[in-house]
Amino acid sequence: MIRKSFFGLATPRLEYTLLTGELSEPQSIPPPETATLLIEAPFDTQDAAGIKPGDAVKRGQKLTLSEAGEASVIASVSGSVQSVAPHIGDFGRIFTAVTIGVNGTGEIDDQFAEQSKLPALDTALDYLVSVPGAPPLKKFKTPEVPIDTIVIYGGDTDLLVTTNQFVIKSRLDEVKAGIVFLKQITGVERIIIAVPGEIIQGYGHIGAEMKRVAAEYPAALPPMIMKDVLKRVVPAGQTPEDLGVTFITAEAVAAIGTAFKTGTCPVSKLITVVDKSGDCKLVSAVIGTPIVNVLRALGITLADRDRLIIGGPMTGSAIYSEDFPVTPDTGAIMVQDKDDIPYVSDYPCINCGDCIRICPVAIPVNMLVRFLEAGHYEDAADQYDLYSCIECGLCSFVCVSKIPIFQYIRLAKFELGRTRAAEAAND
Repeated sequence: MIRKSFFGLATPRLEYTLLTGELSEPQSIPPPETATLLIEAPFDTQDAAGIKPGDAVKRGQKLTLSEAGEASVIASVSGSVQSVAPHIGDFGRIFTAVTIGVNGTGEIDDQFAEQSKLPALDTALDYLVSVPGAPPLKKFKTPEVPIDTIVIYGGDTDLLVTTNQFVIKSRLDEVKAGIVFLKQITGVERIIIAVPGEIIQGYGHIGAEMKRVAAEYPAALPPMIMKDVLKRVVPAGQTPEDLGVTFITAEAVAAIGTAFKTGTCPVSKLITVVDKSGDCKLVSAVIGTPIVNVLRALGITLADRDRLIIGGPMTGSAIYSEDFPVTPDTGAIMVQDKDDIPYVSDYPCINCGDCIRICPVAIPVNMLVRFLEAGHYEDAADQYDLYSCIECGLCSFVCVSKIPIFQYIRLAKFELGRTRAAEAAND
């Protein structure tokens, strides 16, 4: 829901969708004929001991690129490997894509079942990093600052998306089990469940503190929860982990609970699909399923120049192939008709001030964007608070000149990160 002053003297209010009433089960997408799994490591790290075309795999099997086994993914299907190839993601992120031809037997690997009997962080790191929700378990392995608080968000950070809200309302037993196992494998005792709006009531004792998050965007973004709920401000350029706090989604916690209770790795991802008319539907698809399969099952067709987005309307990223797979962190899929895609221009900033008024962290966006357009990223960071940005996208939403400010900011942070990583490697 969007509320905006007619005269433009007040900033618009964007509110999260809250699930009410009786919930229906998500529509199940038929298993794919081929599934593609992404390992976040370059293809050239593969050696003779790694997974290769022709290998038979079982659902739940750990697939590695090398004998060391550091770069891996858990098979979401059983079948045989068709290809292992390089894949480039957003902002140059490098993956290796493992494509599996599904044989339909559903044969399950039993290695995790044996190790799950004694829950431990190393077991979770080996098998549960790529379960639905992509739990950030690596952050608990020798962190620079000890993690003392885990925040489980029972909602979603972008508008229209209800994936995690559905989990917290309908799969609470799995979440409760996940909390128990999280405490056991991480040693962190303080766990907070933050839920949107008024759905905080009726949960009883679940082994975690319950906190309410405002239903107004962008209150659900981690830096905002840190400030408004935990009363701790994340300094510019730092993350919640630098303050000893880690965020994890309700779906990821439920997946951890299910995995250790049953001895099998969950492989079906919940996704909010937003069609061209703005209608939303919750579906369940096996990780690795091509997105085109999801769209076909819902009767959604793509025409030339339509836009396909992973994520919600404020912070989602456009993709350029309908064959892109469902990944463990795919919370939403959005389709925009070519006639409804917001206009973007290179028209200069007119200094209207709307971006400054709406910015939740009070960045001088009108000055920042001038440096970003010119590619002066260091100056943008040093003089105009680039790293204070929480990437909510509100500046782009209200920009009268239709400048893609949000995209400029993301690009600048990526380029600076890449430059500084290269400098550190050469020191």
